[in-house]
Amino acid sequence: MRGYPRRFLAVAAAVLVGLTAAPGVAEAHGRKPYVKVGYFTQWGIYGRDFQLAKVEKSGAAARLTHLNYAFGPVTAAGVCDSADPWADWQTPFSAELSVDGVGDVAGQPISGNLNQLAELKRKNPGLRVLISLGGWTGSAYFSDAALTDASRKKLVSSCVDLWIKGNLPGLPAGVAGGIFDGVDLDWEWPGSEGNAGNVIRPEDKHNFTLLTAEFRRQLDRLSRTTRKHYDLTAFLPAAPAKIDAGFEPKIFRYLDFGTVQGYDFHGSWEQRTNQQSALHVPKGAPDNPDFSVEVAIEKWRDLGAPDRKLVLGIPYYGQGWTGATGGGTGLFAPVTGGAPGTFAVGTEDYKVLKNLPAQGFTVHRDRRAGHTWLFDGTTFWTYDDPAQIAQKTAYIRAQGLGGAMMWSLDGDDQNASLTRTIAAGLGSPWRH
Repeated sequence: MRGYPRRFLAVAAAVLVGLTAAPGVAEAHGRKPYVKVGYFTQWGIYGRDFQLAKVEKSGAAARLTHLNYAFGPVTAAGVCDSADPWADWQTPFSAELSVDGVGDVAGQPISGNLNQLAELKRKNPGLRVLISLGGWTGSAYFSDAALTDASRKKLVSSCVDLWIKGNLPGLPAGVAGGIFDGVDLDWEWPGSEGNAGNVIRPEDKHNFTLLTAEFRRQLDRLSRTTRKHYDLTAFLPAAPAKIDAGFEPKIFRYLDFGTVQGYDFHGSWEQRTNQQSALHVPKGAPDNPDFSVEVAIEKWRDLGAPDRKLVLGIPYYGQGWTGATGGGTGLFAPVTGGAPGTFAVGTEDYKVLKNLPAQGFTVHRDRRAGHTWLFDGTTFWTYDDPAQIAQKTAYIRAQGLGGAMMWSLDGDDQNASLTRTIAAGLGSPWRH
């Protein structure tokens, strides 16, 4: 177990007041600056009314090093495809909803989110955009696609052709070329249960390594032609059992970095309140063993992962329960079910939760364990606010990790308060 250096609390306090001395510290020691990776969800443009223009206007884009576009599924045929071509490259955006303030017009090469990503990159030349493959509902056929050398070559070739070379179906060759700077693998999960119906094999563990190697090989081959580096990253689980079932240390030879799930440790599927994203297991936690950021990071270190290739995932939403009994702070209390949320029972965006203290909720903090929650005597929400995120950026620095990842940008408020806190704590953007 690695403890904090004495400067830890001072660093967290500096972040809270907006100081940005941290980048100079990292750069003075010759270390690569921290990555700051934000996920943008393809479907967010619908019910959530969250467009890439809001990522730009809020100031979030200028504070990110990477933006992961989620998700591109792997099909039953073992190839990459679009889950929603209308959202990806067909839907027109008005001037009001466009990154550059100019509305799409009939006959332009492409529209949709991909064109908006191109506009976002023109506004932020250092921003790297990755296509995230899979996700919770898009990982059903990863196991089949990774099964043989031939199937791996087929999958990777299709992904490079569609997303990196930009050969979109029915459109001129290369129309979306140069928009994506790499690939993020979100196979949830090799060798262990994910979404219902996913194909799972014991061989997934080794095949995931071979798949990362094939992606690295084909991306590097393209690099020799384009003279640019393509990033390869992966979303990695926090649960030790899932790590053991699906991952070998060799993957870090091929990955630029991996983002470790730092959330969903507990949630409304359980019958009592708990923390969803604590740095350390809280005192009095009813589960043994339990989940925490520390447990996850130490497990990956034990596997041989380099510290600077481990990027900590931070939630922009909370997990909630209602019907809590027992009084007190509400922590570890029995409940009757999940709390009502805007889009789903048991979850709610930070931009909504931040307003609850004005509606009768009390903010509680366990600074030693590193987690925060809201409780009004009946309803309980575990979440990360700017103060909690400041503690996490201090942890990232103290532990020598590679940076932070955020799921997902649409959960932040209109001023990008959470992303600004991460940027204040981790400093200037990472660049090749």
